[in-house]
Amino acid sequence: METTSAKVPQLAPEQILRAADYVELVWKEQGSEEEAALAEFHADGPELARLIGEFGALLLADYLTAVPDEHADCESAYALGQLVTVASRYLKRWCLADGGADTAWIAAGFLIECMQEVDQVNQFLADIRGDAYAGRPAAAA
Repeated sequence: METTSAKVPQLAPEQILRAADYVELVWKEQGSEEEAALAEFHADGPELARLIGEFGALLLADYLTAVPDEHADCESAYALGQLVTVASRYLKRWCLADGGADTAWIAAGFLIECMQEVDQVNQFLADIRGDAYAGRPAAAA
């Protein structure tokens, strides 16, 4: 089963890396160095919120919900696909409608919670960065 969706826009590798860096900073926020880096990200407000919304849709569709081919026809795979569609749609709408640094922060927190439920946040971010560095398309256009 293909895990990408035509509804998920293709993000440039630089955008993916920037979004992954931001999510990692939110996840690890501890000291003044991280706070300064976060403040730099937050200066972009609406643009950052849009990016995190698009990145979230990519993360949900391509990394958190991969269904093995042998289960592609199962009812649970269909239900999972529908849940991903709804969650992605609402995340993107929310990030676009109320776009700002606070929205990006909360959206990143949501994505971190999703990653932690399945595996380690650092593993997901490493996989995403690896794919972006390798020049693999993040999603089908």
